[in-house]
Amino acid sequence: MLWKRLLLAMGAGALGLVPVISASGQVQDPAAFSRTATPIKHLVVIFQENVSFDHYFATYPFAANGTKGEPAFRAADGTPNVNGLNGPLLTNNPNLANPQRLSRDQALTCDQDHGYTDEQLAMDHGGMDMFVQKTGAGLTLAQCLAAVGNKAPAGGVSPNNAVMDYYDGNTVTALWNYAQHFAMSDNSFSTGYGPSTPGALNLISGDTFGAICGGSGTINAPACQTGFSTANSPGVAAPQGPGTIFSDDRPLFENCNAATQRPAEMGGRNVGDLLNAQGLTWGWFQGGFANCKTSTHTNIGGATVNDYIMHHEPFQYYPQTSNPTHLPPSSDAMIGKQDQANHQYDISKFFTAADAGRLPAVSFLKAPAFQDGHAAYSDPLDEQTFLVQTINHLQRLDSWRSTAVVVLYDDSDGWYDHVEGPLVTQSQTAVDALTGTGQCGASAAKVPSGQQGRCGYGMRQPLLVVSPFARTNFVDHTLTDQSSVTRFIEDNWRLGRIGAGSADAFAGTLDNMFDFGRPHASRLTLDPSTGQPVRGHDED
Repeated sequence: MLWKRLLLAMGAGALGLVPVISASGQVQDPAAFSRTATPIKHLVVIFQENVSFDHYFATYPFAANGTKGEPAFRAADGTPNVNGLNGPLLTNNPNLANPQRLSRDQALTCDQDHGYTDEQLAMDHGGMDMFVQKTGAGLTLAQCLAAVGNKAPAGGVSPNNAVMDYYDGNTVTALWNYAQHFAMSDNSFSTGYGPSTPGALNLISGDTFGAICGGSGTINAPACQTGFSTANSPGVAAPQGPGTIFSDDRPLFENCNAATQRPAEMGGRNVGDLLNAQGLTWGWFQGGFANCKTSTHTNIGGATVNDYIMHHEPFQYYPQTSNPTHLPPSSDAMIGKQDQANHQYDISKFFTAADAGRLPAVSFLKAPAFQDGHAAYSDPLDEQTFLVQTINHLQRLDSWRSTAVVVLYDDSDGWYDHVEGPLVTQSQTAVDALTGTGQCGASAAKVPSGQQGRCGYGMRQPLLVVSPFARTNFVDHTLTDQSSVTRFIEDNWRLGRIGAGSADAFAGTLDNMFDFGRPHASRLTLDPSTGQPVRGHDED
């Protein structure tokens, strides 16, 4: 391969593919020794919340500019277009309202309906014209802003229905700049329809089937014991159960779960099991995990938001990868390794390990809730602060030269997107409605492994790769989904497949977003507030 010949010519040290050595001569970066199929020794997956592709990239690379107080964005010459909104989709949209640009002052908005069934209904048999009624609840932008206490004027042309609207590079400036300097996809989808929990499960296992028990958000499974107890202790992997999680049942292995909240338990394997089998370092790092009931922050609207949201933590659904009582690692040196924390950590531990030269091979990052991008309690500006501070930090490390960051989302929040995903996995249950009542496709033979309730692909969402090996100013059109991240992990570390119906078996590859023969010689430092490049800091 070309990148291997390049390493021989340049020397491994030139690309930073050697381990960091401490003053005492001890190896501090065991991940650098792992055998990988590419030069990527450290994968950092930043998993954000509730954004459709059109909601953030509808008019990329063209921003309105000119509004006082908003950062300007001007695309480089030769920037490729995306499959976004233009022409009739902006001026004569088949929905009840045309999409309209949201300003930076309108960053904090209300939440949309992103249920498994309603997202299918919004597709309207491919018409893509029922978003206002099915996922937008008919709310105008003025009503949507008022619901979260945002006093910014709605403006726009009536009818201005919030669910149809989008941001451009004057608000999601950092993401547009990352797209300029690295690689993005305009053809990546959620593995299935529905909200956060299904998206998170698909990220780590490629499957929402296998529930041993669950609540109202799980089909075909008995109810779980309500709330956490010592009987629900972590253990070995259980066989897949008969149920499928299609909504936000809470994880059973979770002592932050209130007695009134519906729990669910998953059987089967996830990517953590594959990493453990090879002795690789990895972890899920989430804001507020250490103090799940008390840790809070204030968002740009002045609201106090709990940092930890339990149903965003997918490994807590599986007995073999859960940390129900949120035990810390036995020492900082054990972050990423197997001990009492069981690879589940507070997000602060990620930077502890990274700064000590012990960045795990695979890290999943979940921002504190106020910075995860979820409408109603988070927003694009708080999200931008998290993304930029995290990626700036990573770029300062020696390990950056062998690191890839993937930024993607758990679901669309129901925000309008004009592209219907291909029908890859069919389902015929009472909660399906994509092609007819009780149907997501009519062929039982096309239900994956007979696992009902997995209608997909779902909504289109953003996906970006930020890495020295990412292609520059590149838009990838390869069909991918959330489980494509699992496939990249499996292929890069030669782990094999999860199996048992996992979407990893047919997920598209992320490889086209990389150029392993031409690593970037520079770093991109952005301002967390504006999202614009910091002058004098965009190179080594």
